[in-house]
Amino acid sequence: MLQLQVMNSPFNEEQTELLNRLLPTLTETQSLWLSGYLAAVQSSTLQAAPAVEERPAPASVPSIPKEVTILFGSQTGNAQNLAKKAGKSLEEKGFQVIVSSMSDFKPNNLKKVKNLLIVVSTHGEGDPPDNALTFHEFVHGKRAPKLEDFRFSVLALGDSSYEFFCQTGKDFDKRLEELGGTRITPRVDCDLDFDEPAAQWVEAVLSGLSEGASSSQSPSTASVSAAAPAESVYSRSNPFRAEILENINLNGRGSNKETRHLEISLEGSGLTYQPGDSLGVYPENDPELVDLLLAEMNWDPEEAVRVKEETVTLKEALTSHFEITVLTKPLVEKAAKLSGNEELHQLASDSAQMKSYIDGRDLIDLVRDFKPWNSTAQEFIAILRKMPARLYSISSSFEANPDEVHLTIGAVRYDAHGRERKGVCSILCAERLQPGDTLPVFIQHNENFKPPENPDTPIIMVGPGTGIAPFRSFMQEREESGAEGKSWLFFGDQHFVTDFLYQTEWQRWLKDGVLSKMDVAFSRDGDEKVYVQHRMQENSREVFEWLEQGAAVYICGDEKHMAHDVHNTLIDIIEKEGGMSREQAGEYLADMQKNKRYQRDVY
Repeated sequence: MLQLQVMNSPFNEEQTELLNRLLPTLTETQSLWLSGYLAAVQSSTLQAAPAVEERPAPASVPSIPKEVTILFGSQTGNAQNLAKKAGKSLEEKGFQVIVSSMSDFKPNNLKKVKNLLIVVSTHGEGDPPDNALTFHEFVHGKRAPKLEDFRFSVLALGDSSYEFFCQTGKDFDKRLEELGGTRITPRVDCDLDFDEPAAQWVEAVLSGLSEGASSSQSPSTASVSAAAPAESVYSRSNPFRAEILENINLNGRGSNKETRHLEISLEGSGLTYQPGDSLGVYPENDPELVDLLLAEMNWDPEEAVRVKEETVTLKEALTSHFEITVLTKPLVEKAAKLSGNEELHQLASDSAQMKSYIDGRDLIDLVRDFKPWNSTAQEFIAILRKMPARLYSISSSFEANPDEVHLTIGAVRYDAHGRERKGVCSILCAERLQPGDTLPVFIQHNENFKPPENPDTPIIMVGPGTGIAPFRSFMQEREESGAEGKSWLFFGDQHFVTDFLYQTEWQRWLKDGVLSKMDVAFSRDGDEKVYVQHRMQENSREVFEWLEQGAAVYICGDEKHMAHDVHNTLIDIIEKEGGMSREQAGEYLADMQKNKRYQRDVY
């Protein structure tokens, strides 16, 4: 960023300070006008004045573009929410900001952008989120333009327990530099606890964009900002303590599964939601697991420790504040510094060995396998990751259930490395949570999984198992609003008798016409396993007819298997029934996705 310096300058210190405050605030038009004005004055002066020693013309001072574009790629809504917050912070400092989903941004406009901020999550095994796919492909393709006089910065969201941590953000950061861009501030990679590093990134971006400009804020801007109303005082960083009203097992006796239906009160919170949104829940660790960890480390449960600005007992810290059921690469590397065990040091320096070890293991395994530990309890908890919130698709309509929110949660239990393992939040709900108890919760708005704005638009919903949750919300909302668009549900699970979640509700909606059509697949009831994608294949002609009529398709559930198979099945159907090539069918589905007619809530 160009600034005038007092040394070797014809200006005194006060003049230099005034110029350094003025010049960066000028628009391109103002800069050109000023350059012409000074040239005219100089020309006039030279004509009237006696000859003097010629001096080189001063270098033109480039203006700082005040326009900033923020593009987000978001699957669950986190990146979108952070992008909007960043946009507000920049607007309060006088910048002109455009905040847009990558899917809504015309890639060819990239060459017109001078200041670009990318906020993007990484999905699955290092993949871009659905609404970032097209832009990601464009930027990494041959049609991407050379970027001149272009500045950028990337905020990457991810989960360090995955191998390709923040990979999409890293990809964008590297590619934008290759295309000629200059970083406003270095990329920041955020783990699940992203609020603080994201805020620091925004501050660094503001500093980079405002370098040399006045940092003062006009009184009018400050007053407008302070007066902006908030939807609710409760949020991710300030969750609401919500009371449990009902906790019911949806599966019948003899089922291999346990699916909990929770009804939770939001009364007094001011929290509202729409179909497609999620509820964030901050769980507590299993007391048995906490006691095992305390015993292994020979720690005093009542020892006072500091957690940020708060003093709590060690047992409370391990129960409520920190994650102890997942091992990540950063955690193992930090733990090695607290251990005198040479094998742990070797593990921490071998990526392949580390990847194999952390799979399916937790903190109990680590402290048992690599003794001795040369640290205090305070030093040890300092390396632990903050307890992350769990996001669950909301299975109710706020319009149909004012001041309530419903969840559909499958209990997670499995064996690994000689021990039974349990899902932190799902088993809290299944085994320890009773009506009258409370949970810290917040609403996670997700604009990337929403019913069509036009209530007459046909919808196809694919949601096996707990993937049924948001579609129960969709149906409650459509029933409440009287929407008349056709609707078709594909649901699957293991057994018809024990695992048909919300069976009576779906049958009532079919009878009343709220739901137009339903196809089910119960994989363990026959000699051959039948899944939702098989039912879609059986109805391929009608599915394609619905697509041609403008139907929107929604998928919720497991990404690795179900969502991947359903995606390929849709391409199969489009290819076959539309008489298209495989490539054309893929483009057809990609176009649906671009137009928000193909949305996924997958995990």
